[in-house]
Amino acid sequence: MTETRWLDDREQRAWRGYLAMQARLHARLNRRLQDESGLSLADFDVLVALTDRARQDGGARMRVHELADTLQWERSRLSHQLSRMQRRDLVEREECEDDARGAFVVLTAQGRRVIEQAAPPHVEAVRELVFDGLDDGQVDALARITEIVLGRVGR
Repeated sequence: MTETRWLDDREQRAWRGYLAMQARLHARLNRRLQDESGLSLADFDVLVALTDRARQDGGARMRVHELADTLQWERSRLSHQLSRMQRRDLVEREECEDDARGAFVVLTAQGRRVIEQAAPPHVEAVRELVFDGLDDGQVDALARITEIVLGRVGR
C-alpha cells in the first residue's frame, strides 16, 4: 500500500481557503439572487443553459439528458428542479416526437423575462464580490488554475 501524500501547510491553506471561498461565495450569490429576483442559483443555472442554447442555435430548448450533462447534475436533481421551475412557468417539458422516452426542456416567455431581469444584478454581484478585488494578472491566474483543474477532473 502506498503512503498517503498529506497536504503540506501551504497546500492545506490553499485548499481550505478554496473550500471556504466557494461555500461563502455560493451562499452570498444565492442569497442576493433570491432577494433581487426570486431565483435560486439552481434556477439561474438552468435558465442560463437554455438561453446559451438559444444564442447558439436560436432554440431555447435542450434534451433533459443534455441539460443534466451541461450542468453536471444527477438526473434526479434536475428532475426535481425542473418540476419546481415548471410550477412557476419558467420552463416546460415537451415530448420528443423522435424518441417517446425523451423530452425537451423549453424556456418559456416568463422564464426569458425573469432571466433577462435577473442577469444584470447577478453579474454585478459577481463582479463586486470577485473581479473587482483582482487585478488583470490575478484574473488570468484564476482562469489558468480553473482550466488546469477542470482538465484533470474531466467531465
